[in-house]
Amino acid sequence: MKIKEEEKLFNKGFVTITIINFVVFLVYYCFVVITAKYATQSLGASTTQAGFAVGIYIIGTLLARLYIGKKLELFGRRAVLRYGALFYLITTAAYLISSNIFILDGVRFLNGFGYGAVSTAANAIVTAYIPEAKYGEGINYYGLSTSLAAAVGPFIGLLLLPLVGFKAIIVLAVILAFITTVACFKFRVNNIVLTEEHRAKINTFSLESFIEFKVLFIAGIAFLIGIAYSSVLGFLSIYADQLHLVTAGAFFFVVYALVVTITRPMSGKIFDKHDENAVMYPSFLCLTIGLILLAFTGNAVVLLIAGAFVGLGYGTFMANGQAVTLKLVDTARIGVALSTYFIGLDLGLGVGPYLLGAIKGLLGSYQRIYIFCAVIPLVVAVLYMVFYHSKKAIKSNL
Repeated sequence: MKIKEEEKLFNKGFVTITIINFVVFLVYYCFVVITAKYATQSLGASTTQAGFAVGIYIIGTLLARLYIGKKLELFGRRAVLRYGALFYLITTAAYLISSNIFILDGVRFLNGFGYGAVSTAANAIVTAYIPEAKYGEGINYYGLSTSLAAAVGPFIGLLLLPLVGFKAIIVLAVILAFITTVACFKFRVNNIVLTEEHRAKINTFSLESFIEFKVLFIAGIAFLIGIAYSSVLGFLSIYADQLHLVTAGAFFFVVYALVVTITRPMSGKIFDKHDENAVMYPSFLCLTIGLILLAFTGNAVVLLIAGAFVGLGYGTFMANGQAVTLKLVDTARIGVALSTYFIGLDLGLGVGPYLLGAIKGLLGSYQRIYIFCAVIPLVVAVLYMVFYHSKKAIKSNL
């Protein structure tokens, strides 16, 4: 497959798969911020049960990433994208029958599997449309679709839930998922040609066929950052209610989106011109500042400033972590490598709400949860620094 002959970054294929990715993530993020509130207020669930309902989605996503990441090139990127989108549509519609917490858990698990299949395929497909010299910039623009979805989705969910209710949001999500499915079936995707050696590796059941060991460290970092950010996704709606800042809570994600949109192209160019460390360390610091501001906010202005710093932190890390992953592997391992990276990130986002909901009783308040999560990026920065110093020391001794 030789689509990379075009040196133009914004070619038709790149733009199309980026838009598809945006809508898929938009539906996911729309539900993730309102699930806990819906579960507690409408289904009578406890905070821990609500956290589990938020997190079980990621268990489905993880299974999809493990299996689809391994089999992606064998099944073919085209088939995974199309039939994954169809399954995503069906399971999104299934939210309409979520009349109790147990049905909601089951639906979210299956919907998470569909989301994992589509996003894994899209993450691999987009790499074929990015010129090699512009990987950092291209992935950052592509990642912008994810970051914008992470802002627009929660904004839609938090704004519409008190106005029209959960079922109306489901109908909107089904319409979006249907449009995406049609687009996936019409979008031209070329599968890569596998050598017999790669086919043999895929068909084995070794750990290497599921996980790319070269990206385990960055996946582990993504896991910890995911836990920190999950405090925002899982509990901001409830926290904003307690502070009587519901409208500001919705606009938190608008500020997040604006900041990411403005800074993302710049961070991609910094990544390509310098290296990943030039964007990674600032992202860790900004996320910590954002979570601390969130913990001590008493008015709408501080809450929105917190949204800006969280955007600079998590939004910057998410895409640049993906770019780091691409630098570490060859073309045939891209599917498995990206799957490994997003397994780490998604696991943090999924396990986070459940763990944080469970320890809320120990911490006593959502404010203390945000203080606790603000420490995580600082720990990550230290781990990241130690790892890269160790790696440089090993290279210098060779």
